[in-house]
This record gives sequence, structure tokens and C-alpha cells, in this order.
Amino acid sequence: MRVAMISMHTSPLEQPGAGDAGGMNVYVLNVAKELARRGVEVDVFTRASRPSQGEVVQVAPGFRVVNIVAGPYEGLSKEELPTQLAAFAGGIVQFTRAHGVRYDLVHSHYWLSGQVGWLLADLARVPLVHTGHTWAAVKNAAQAGSYEGEARRICEQQLVDNADALVVNTGNESAELAAHYDVDPAVITVVTPGADTALFTPGTNRNTEVARRHLGIPLHAKVIAFVGRLQEFKGPQVLIRAVGELARREPLRDVRLLLCGGASGSEASVEAYRSLAVEEGLGARVRFLGPRPPEELVSVYQAADIVAVPSYNESFGLVAVEAQATGTPVVAARVGGLPLAVADGETGLLVDSHDPAEWAGVLGQLLVDDSRRIAMGRAAVAHAAGFSWAAAAENLEAVYRRTLDAFEPGTHERDPFGG
Repeated sequence: MRVAMISMHTSPLEQPGAGDAGGMNVYVLNVAKELARRGVEVDVFTRASRPSQGEVVQVAPGFRVVNIVAGPYEGLSKEELPTQLAAFAGGIVQFTRAHGVRYDLVHSHYWLSGQVGWLLADLARVPLVHTGHTWAAVKNAAQAGSYEGEARRICEQQLVDNADALVVNTGNESAELAAHYDVDPAVITVVTPGADTALFTPGTNRNTEVARRHLGIPLHAKVIAFVGRLQEFKGPQVLIRAVGELARREPLRDVRLLLCGGASGSEASVEAYRSLAVEEGLGARVRFLGPRPPEELVSVYQAADIVAVPSYNESFGLVAVEAQATGTPVVAARVGGLPLAVADGETGLLVDSHDPAEWAGVLGQLLVDDSRRIAMGRAAVAHAAGFSWAAAAENLEAVYRRTLDAFEPGTHERDPFGG
């Protein structure tokens, strides 16, 4: 089987936490690797963002990333990428013709890629599998950050109507999709993502000491970490205000906050979050770390007493699983897939609101209760072990094969004259 994956707006080879790169990058990279190990040939098509990589990058046997030139390498925001949909789709068609490549199935990721995948699957008369990762109507319902326009929601409804299969991360995402879009439940399949539990481990008893020494953090301090893109939807402002409140309640407690990631979106900036930290009187209590590769991210997780995930919605919650795999308990918002990723009361705690005062209370209680926090960390390792990329790829391949078996070319074809 040969699969064309479409990931237009961000390459699986980009550093997560930088720009628009995040959990979707990690997802595409790891499922493609595991599918290739299972004998499925995967080409991931993405928009070229720099010329140095070349057109084709052989990531692993059976897994390539194909960089398609569509617009300038730099200077285009994600909001401007719809202007390049035709150029991107045309570039993929040119590549397949030039190299004589044919695909059995198209799997698109995110709505921009879905619009391209829908066209390409229709032209090739092969099935389309679509994974949204985030959905406009769901994000808008969370009422945080910038509003996703009606144009995007319409495009997503078109994909829901025309995809042969929809893959979602959790049962909660399936329910949210059904609540906000007109969808046939029969086309939805839940495929739970995984985590690299071979990389993300607690390590030895000295790992926390070593990690803190490298980061310049006192060993005796209580450390809360945030890992992800710095944008309002991910909730770093909630956490900064919560730690500010915690510091005012207990000024003698040495609490430190690590924010690991880069600004994402036209309205976001690291300086804005630095200014908020100053307003909260945190000063040297806060460290802003740039985006880090997974091999270095392990140390950030290991250095923390708690990893906080205050997002307004997460289709799954990859950071929460990675943190738990390192033996660090998680305090997360009770939204989206996070109740699946975090076992509430066992491997971490779920917070019912985004009120900084409530977050300060929950974080403070767990920081002071060493025995409970350590027990949660131990349980977290076993909980995270239940999520694997190998299992995700196995389930995804099963979706592909069922979709191919049931596919009837022309199912979604329309009369070009509207009849």
C-alpha cells in the first residue's frame, strides 16, 4: 500500500513548539515512521519553507517528506496559506507525474491539507481519509483566543461530507465533531495517538538534579513547566497568572515556572508573555526557554515537579503523556482529550476552569504534598506506557484497509454543471 499524506502548513521535520509546529508534527512524523515499519509506503507532502532541504527527504525506509514549492519560502502566515492551495495542489500533481508515482489512498491532516487532499483524491479516484486535529467550531465554542472564521468551518463541513473516513484522536473528539458538524457517525474512527516512551523516561534518580543544574534551577525549588506554543488558546497566560497568585499567597515558597516554546500566530509574541510575568511580579521566578527537540525536552520534563497543560481544548494532549512517561505528574484543564491522557487523581489532576485563582490552589496543594506528587509520578509512568505509536499505526493501517475495501469510485462525485 502506498499512501500520500498531506500536511501543507507544517512539516513533520519542523521543530515542535516553533511557529505553527506542534503536536500534529509529532503525530505525522511518528505514525509515518511506524506505518513504514509495517510495510506501508508513505510520502508526506508539505509546503517548502526553505530551499536547503531539497525536494525529497528520505526520513526512513519507506517514508519520505516531499517539499512542494508554493509561494515564498518565508513570510507567509498560516492565515495567508489559503492563497497557495492551488499552487500546492498543482505542485503535488507535477511531482507525481514527473516521478510516475501513484497512491492507493490520500490521508490529509488539518483543514488546509484536507481541501488539497479532497481534490487530489477525486482526481486520482482513490479514497480520502481526513484527520482534523483541531476544528473551528470546537475552538470557537471554547471561547479563547482569536475567533476562527466561518470560511474555515464551511471548508471543514465540506471535508466531513466528502471524506471516505474521518480519524479522530479520542471519543471526546468524536462527540465534539458530531455536536458541531453534520456528520455520519459511521465514517468516524477513533485512533488514539501514542508517545515515544523509549525516549521519554524517568531515567535515574539523579536525572532531576542533572536537568536542573543544566537549566540553572535550584534543586530545592518547586518547578512547574509548560511545554507548547505560546498562544492564548494553549493557556500560558492562565499559568503565569496562577503562579503569580501562588507567589502572592506564599511569598516565601521558592516556586519557579518554565515556559518552553515559541510564539505562534500573528497576534502572539514572547515579549507579551514576558510583560505579563513582570506584571505578576514573578521576575526571576520565570524562565522562557525556546522550542527544543524531543531529545532535549526530556530534561525539561525531568526537571519539573509538575507539568501544566492549561489549554482551552486539546484533541488528545501529547505533552501530558510525554510528561507522565518521564514520571512527572500533570495538572491539566478538563477539556478535549485531556481526561483520557491524564488519570485524574492518580497520575495528575484535572481543573474544571481556567480561573487563575483555582489553578493556583490546585498547583499549590500538589506542590506542598510531596508524597502524593511522588506517588502520582510513579503511577504516571505506567499510565503513559499504555499509549504507543506502534499501536496507533496498526489501528490506522486497519482504517486504511477497511476504507480501501469499501471504496467505490464516484461516491462523492458531483455533476460539474450542478445537475
